[in-house]
Amino acid sequence: MIKLSTNVVTDKFPSPLSLGDKITVLGSCFADEMGIRMRNAGFNVCVNPFGTLYNPISIANSIARLDHCIHFRPDECVEMGAGAGKICSWAHHTSFARATADEFLANANKALEEASIFWKESNKVVITLGTAMVWKRVEGGEVVSNCLKRPAAEFSHEMLPVEQMIPVLRRMVSSHPDKEFIFTVSPIRHMGGGAHVNSLSKASLLLALDAVGVQYFPAYEIMMDELRDYRFYAEDLVHPSKTAADLIWERFLEAAVRQEDLTAIQANEKKAKAAAHRQKE
Repeated sequence: MIKLSTNVVTDKFPSPLSLGDKITVLGSCFADEMGIRMRNAGFNVCVNPFGTLYNPISIANSIARLDHCIHFRPDECVEMGAGAGKICSWAHHTSFARATADEFLANANKALEEASIFWKESNKVVITLGTAMVWKRVEGGEVVSNCLKRPAAEFSHEMLPVEQMIPVLRRMVSSHPDKEFIFTVSPIRHMGGGAHVNSLSKASLLLALDAVGVQYFPAYEIMMDELRDYRFYAEDLVHPSKTAADLIWERFLEAAVRQEDLTAIQANEKKAKAAAHRQKE
């Protein structure tokens, strides 16, 4: 038989997810995608309580917030640029932005408190790394989760060295012996710096994860090898199409979920799909 793609092996996880787990999902917009699918499948999940996070440093900083429920302070409020007229913080996605600092802090700290409780009770963590490229503030040098539409001159754009990411990822796992971590690298391409920079970035993430020796699901490899065709991309040619996301989700279920839960998961997905259809009517 003629083979038209390279099969990526996805071995069964030694400790699979179950519908009884409490699962925190953190990371890039592909983490949002997978988190929503997990919720629709009936899993008990908390998805990106700070909004979308792309790089290992921002994810590690967010976990530290969750560990200690460190409230956001007035001095952490940042006025967004480009005439947005809203307030956010360097630790949040712009979906958290609000009209005033008081509104932002009330919303951000409420979300933090709820997520911190869930995090401390979580026994599983799914993290999707999007890029090794980070934006750093010129004033202060800290890595930001989002540039908040501020002028580009306020930031430097650089790639995290593999040797810097390894201890960050290793500490993330070793500091939480009560939790089992699953990592993946997002199949979404980050093309702001071009194809070469995107390849270097993804390779750096893969090298760092391999050095730490974490439990890994090959979403990136499935997209790059099994689905190596632009028909599996959305119109922007950067994000996976719905078909590609469906296929990766199926492979995730095969690898990461207990066989005895699959029937209930399929039933939950049907209910969620029917409910979404009714909302559109």
